[in-house]
Amino acid sequence: MKRFVRAALIAWVLLFSGSALAAEETPRITEETPYVPSPRIVVETMLRMAGVQAGDFVIDLGSGDGRIIIMAAKEHRARGFGVDYDPRLVKLATDNAAKEGVSDRVAFYQQDIFKTELGQASVVTMYLLPEYNANLKPRLLALRPGTRIVSHDYGIGDWEPDAQETVPVPDKPVGAVKASTIYSWVVPARVEGRWKSRVPTARGVTDVVLDLDQRYQHFSGSARLRGAVVPAVVPIERPFMKSNYLSFRIEAAGETLLFQGHVSNGRITGEMIRGTRHYRWRALKAGAAQG
Repeated sequence: MKRFVRAALIAWVLLFSGSALAAEETPRITEETPYVPSPRIVVETMLRMAGVQAGDFVIDLGSGDGRIIIMAAKEHRARGFGVDYDPRLVKLATDNAAKEGVSDRVAFYQQDIFKTELGQASVVTMYLLPEYNANLKPRLLALRPGTRIVSHDYGIGDWEPDAQETVPVPDKPVGAVKASTIYSWVVPARVEGRWKSRVPTARGVTDVVLDLDQRYQHFSGSARLRGAVVPAVVPIERPFMKSNYLSFRIEAAGETLLFQGHVSNGRITGEMIRGTRHYRWRALKAGAAQG
């Protein structure tokens, strides 16, 4: 029975703890403050992997006693807010922010994480159960391209992380493994669909139609070439995307064309490299407004 009660308590603590991390001292878990503390190294790793700096706005989902946001504000000059279901933790976090002198840059709110407006974030941090992360996935993917997301211990459904790092946590209060894994993602631009462009080739200006498929930060597809080049469909090679930047190459009419650019408002704007020559290049998404 004791084992059952303890397991139930741990599960309940995890459910409401959110990302309560990084204290120098370790508060005891009681019925009044049910959260799981983690050492400073975990929070330092999360903020480092997210690249938090002055000018960032950090939102912590399940903020516990506020340690992530407070450290982001105090040591990286960021701003932000945390949300938690437990009003006692919200008050504790608010008091901690005042003690650390960062109340002018952070705030804490009692509210449902699934109803929290995330659009202001440049960084989202989480220490939630895996099913919570999976349910949040559509909203996280809909954030502005380039938004960084870090999660302590759990992934986001089948969304492959861009990076992960494991750090030792000898005093970790839950789990058999005394270590924590931090996962990070960068929200990618949406590029699936058809794009139209015109590019210079050895045989003259050629119309190019790109048909792209996308799965999270990975994309693939083909290019259909018309005009001066004999009509042909060739695969896209070496595709790469991070945030709103992408690059790929195609082999056309015996030459290699390298494309790279940034995605914004239905356009890709950048350059095309053919041999040693560089050309300005843009593509317009089919159906996107001209102008």
